[in-house]
Amino acid sequence: MKLVFAGTPEVAVPALDALIASGRHEVAAVVTRPDAPAGRGRRLVASPVAQRAEEAGIEVLRPERPRDPDFLERLREIAPDCCPVVAYGALLPRVALDIPAHGWVNLHFSLLPAWRGAAPVQHSIMAGDEITGASTFLIEEGLDSGPVYGTVTEVIRPTDTSGDLLTRLAFAGAGLLSATMDGVEDGSLKAVPQPHDGITLAPKITVEDAHIDWAAPALRVDRVVRGCTPAPGAWTVFRGERLKLIQVQPVPGCDDLAPGALAVGKNSVHVGTGSYAVELLWVQAQGKKPMRAADWARGVRIADGERLGD
Repeated sequence: MKLVFAGTPEVAVPALDALIASGRHEVAAVVTRPDAPAGRGRRLVASPVAQRAEEAGIEVLRPERPRDPDFLERLREIAPDCCPVVAYGALLPRVALDIPAHGWVNLHFSLLPAWRGAAPVQHSIMAGDEITGASTFLIEEGLDSGPVYGTVTEVIRPTDTSGDLLTRLAFAGAGLLSATMDGVEDGSLKAVPQPHDGITLAPKITVEDAHIDWAAPALRVDRVVRGCTPAPGAWTVFRGERLKLIQVQPVPGCDDLAPGALAVGKNSVHVGTGSYAVELLWVQAQGKKPMRAADWARGVRIADGERLGD
């Protein structure tokens, strides 16, 4: 088939690479979000998908909005058979959805109908799921509600951050998306409607969602930290300033600390929660680089009675 691939961030690059390498289909063009300011100089930088496409000599389309007439005209000129999508980042209007003969097929990082929305991996970790995966489905105008072509599963490891898990899913999902394109082409795959039971939503994680509630159980604190790493970054307050929490570890049996209370040892920092304590492993103070929590504690000289939280 002739394909137009739509995607923007680094997590979409493995799927683009898989389609380019397959040799079975032609990636005629890539659709991505416009160049965006980045770094201290805030200069415009092309998306990771745009950079990879340019390296491969593939035409890059950067519409401000997918309903822009010039973009729609170019898409009709290319006349793709199918448009595979991975984390493109913009809603596709019906007029665009109708152009490719086989529609737009999205790679979504959950086992649909679970975790429809922008942040499925983060929500899956924060909810304590043991298994997740990726799904390919035919895009329709509803939120991740289209019929499913295929899935792959992935175990969520006890120490997985959303970054760890998303990296594994990006590569597993790349193979799934490539196989889905093959099945769409030869007619061996038929999209199956999603069940009405088991629907959960995964809206974008806000900075406030990443604010640690020390009255919550230790397992919940750990899941929020892992789910919000690397972005937006879990945080708490110490001496009126934000302290980013990069890695913590629940310590079952250590239950003599009140929520938010600190216990500093020679090489450890424990914090009380609503159940048992967690050990802070890595933190980042405002304006500082990430550091081991024990080093941070020595530097700030925590006094008796000081705590984390508002």
